[in-house]
Amino acid sequence: MRTTPRLITATLAIGVVLAVTSGCSTASSDASDTADAGSTTAGKTIKVVAAENFWGSIATQLGGAHVQVKSIIDNPNADPHDYEPTAADGRLVAGAQYTIVNGIGYDAWADKLLSANPESGRTDLKVGDLVGIKPGGNPHRWYSPDNVHQVIERITADYKKLDPADAAYFDARKTAFETKTLAPYDKLIADIKAKYANTPIGASESIVTPLAEGLGLKMLTPESFLDAISEGTDPTAKDKQTIDRQIGEKLIKVYVYNSQNATPDVQAQVKAAKAKGIPVATVTETLTPAGASFQAWQVRQLEGIEKALGQATGR
Repeated sequence: MRTTPRLITATLAIGVVLAVTSGCSTASSDASDTADAGSTTAGKTIKVVAAENFWGSIATQLGGAHVQVKSIIDNPNADPHDYEPTAADGRLVAGAQYTIVNGIGYDAWADKLLSANPESGRTDLKVGDLVGIKPGGNPHRWYSPDNVHQVIERITADYKKLDPADAAYFDARKTAFETKTLAPYDKLIADIKAKYANTPIGASESIVTPLAEGLGLKMLTPESFLDAISEGTDPTAKDKQTIDRQIGEKLIKVYVYNSQNATPDVQAQVKAAKAKGIPVATVTETLTPAGASFQAWQVRQLEGIEKALGQATGR
C-alpha cells in the first residue's frame, strides 16, 4: 500500500467539531493472558484513540479496565494511507486524552486530525518519533519486533503519567503482556532467526523489510521496487527484470507478499515463484481477520513464514 497519503481538503472542516464522545473499545482486544493482571479498581478511565488497529490492539491490552480504546482504521479493507477522516473521527480525537499515530508519512491524515482538534491536556504518541525514523524512512514499524517493544514501554509509561493512582495496575498488565501474551510471538522470532538467519528472500513491498530485519533474513528484492509498490507507483523495468531473474534462478528461497496489495506485478511474481517451486508466504497491512489481536495476527503470519522457510531449506 502507498506510503504517500493524498492531501485531505474538505475533511479538515471536522476540526471545528468540539463535541466529545466516549471512547469505545477496539475490536482487537484479545488478551487472555493479561485479562487478570493487576487489580481492577473503580479508578480513572483513559480515553484513547489509535489511528490504526495494530497499535490500538496493543494499547487496549496494556490498559485493560482503565482505558477505552477506539481504533480509527479497524477494517481490513480500509487503506490507512488514503483514509479520509469523518466528523465522527474528529469528535473522537477532540475527546481523547491519549492518541497513538504511526507517523513517518504513513498516516498524515491523523496528524491533520490532531492539529485540527487541539487539546492542551492530551498526550500524543507518534511512533516514528519514538523509534527515531524520520519522514522518508520505512513507516511499517509494527513489523519491527524491537520497535513493538519500544511502543509497549512508552504506552505503559504514558498511562502511568495520565493515571498515577493505577501505576501498579499498568505495570502488571505490561509484565503479563510481554512475558505471557507475546511469548509465542517472541519465541517464533527467536526460533526463525536462530534457524534461518541470512536466508535470501524476496518480497512484494517494503512492509516486509522491518520483519525480515527482525528475523535476520536477507532481502534480495531491490529497495526501489519495494518502495514503488508500497507507494503505489510503477516499478522500473530494470527492477522487474532483476526480480524475474532472482525467481527464475531461484536466488531467493521464499517470496513474501502483502495480500492486501497484490498488484498485477506482484501477482505475476507470486505465480512465477510458485511455478519455480519457491514457497510463498503472506502478510497483511492491518489486522486480519477483523477483530484479531495483534499477537494472534502476527503469530499466524510468522508461522506461515517459518513453514515456507522450512519447505525451502529442508530444515
